[in-house]
Amino acid sequence: MNKQILVLHTGGTISMQADGSGAVNSSQDNPMNHVAVPLEGIEVTVVDFFNVPSPHITPQHMLDLYQKIKADADQYDGVVITHGTDTLEETAYFLDTMDLPDIPVVLTGAMRSSNELGSDGVYNYLTALRVASDQKARGKGVLVVMNDEVHAAKYVTKTHTTNVSTFQTPTHGPLGLVMKQEILYFKTAEPRVRFDLTSISGLVPIIPAYAGMTTELLDMLDWQKLDGLIIEAFGAGNLPKETAETLTEMAETGFPIALVSRCFNGIAEPVYAYEGGGVKLHQAGIMFVKELNAPKARIKLLIALNVGLSGQALRDYIEG
Repeated sequence: MNKQILVLHTGGTISMQADGSGAVNSSQDNPMNHVAVPLEGIEVTVVDFFNVPSPHITPQHMLDLYQKIKADADQYDGVVITHGTDTLEETAYFLDTMDLPDIPVVLTGAMRSSNELGSDGVYNYLTALRVASDQKARGKGVLVVMNDEVHAAKYVTKTHTTNVSTFQTPTHGPLGLVMKQEILYFKTAEPRVRFDLTSISGLVPIIPAYAGMTTELLDMLDWQKLDGLIIEAFGAGNLPKETAETLTEMAETGFPIALVSRCFNGIAEPVYAYEGGGVKLHQAGIMFVKELNAPKARIKLLIALNVGLSGQALRDYIEG
């Protein structure tokens, strides 16, 4: 019996074309709609869900995707979402925290548009279809499939501006590999808390730390308009003394502040006890986010606030 796969096109480079000068832009006629699927045992239903460059993607777009999958999942064996690569990891992580049905959900994209030399879109698309139709892909969370690799949405990140192997999982490596005849999985995704959101709103900016930083950026913030804040700290989770003092004052009022490392590899944890060190920041109530980068930590905090988590419950979820 053929596997039924729902394909949701959302735009991005995979759906774009280059003009004579090499400039890449969106196309009214999505070239992915003309791709044949020469894969035995797979039937696809294709929906142009939206067609926007991925820098234009918002949490509302992500929520719309979740609600579409949730509404139609009982008709399909898996879902493939084609997406621009700039914000693909954020959409993948958002969906991974939602209460999705127990079918494979796979995101893929391209680094070269459909008519460029060495275009990778069609190959990634067909590979994603293979993974979405694979029974062994169930229960592994939302997956990102590009360049013959299967990555967990929680950990994958874009590591290169133009290279086709841009999506990597720095700390853990990929969940699996797509081979000519089979798909090999050598890791599983751990269980996680999932939510059923019906709306999403809020303002949670990201502030990066830098040498010589004081309070200049923090002083520019209108704290009354913010719902939370993500700090991209040095190393394992350390900040300049003046910055730490202001953030400590805000955290002690109960304002949600989550901290990640600006390093792309490793885990943020409270290690150093000097002024501005992670130990003192953690004691003041600043939440340390393990293994997520700043954009995903922002999505995590935004979701937590929208489901009404606060106090110790918020801290347990953010640090879990």
